[in-house]
Amino acid sequence: MNGLVFLLDVDNTLLDNDAVAADLRRHLTEAFGEERQRRYWTLFEELRSELGYADYLGALQRFRLAYPNDSRMLQISSWLIDYPFADRLYPRALDVISRLRERGTAVVLSDGDVVFQPRKIERSGIWEAVGGEVLVYVHKERELDDVERRYPAGHYVLIDDKLRILAAVKEHWGERVTTVFPRQGHYAHDPQALKNYPAADVTVDAIGDLLDVDLERVA
Repeated sequence: MNGLVFLLDVDNTLLDNDAVAADLRRHLTEAFGEERQRRYWTLFEELRSELGYADYLGALQRFRLAYPNDSRMLQISSWLIDYPFADRLYPRALDVISRLRERGTAVVLSDGDVVFQPRKIERSGIWEAVGGEVLVYVHKERELDDVERRYPAGHYVLIDDKLRILAAVKEHWGERVTTVFPRQGHYAHDPQALKNYPAADVTVDAIGDLLDVDLERVA
């Protein structure tokens, strides 16, 4: 059993996914125009409601069905797969992972599809930074027993930008987990979420701030 396991979210925790989405929005507008760009995001939200996670490539498949004779779809798929995710890492994110690994085991704990999300984690450099310790689920907060089976620990530290996730994991593991809330991205600043869910054990303004936090206090 590992003494301490750090569980790290990816989107808007280690990597600025809002910026990635903004880049995609601009690229779609340039390629297809404003109306079709909005259509893509409508399909994206419909699919997210069905699946429970963001599926950019799945939304692109539905987008293709809406415009089956538009060959520019091939360019969009290449743009997504080859996106330079390393450029969207938050400042000092990889340094934080390195420091956490000095103290315990660092594991990526993410939601997402089985193709694009692992690709993002790999191309960003996160996969290598955690030594390949990567878990991607459909609903990670429902898979904590599997997480514990794979990474048994005396204590867990969960770092995530969503208070909903932090609250669900805290309810499941209680005092065995310390929740850390980096206030980054649109979810972290959602007034409704801030109102509806309890505060995390530790709150920082940015992931890089964990380099300045006493890890003895966090864990």
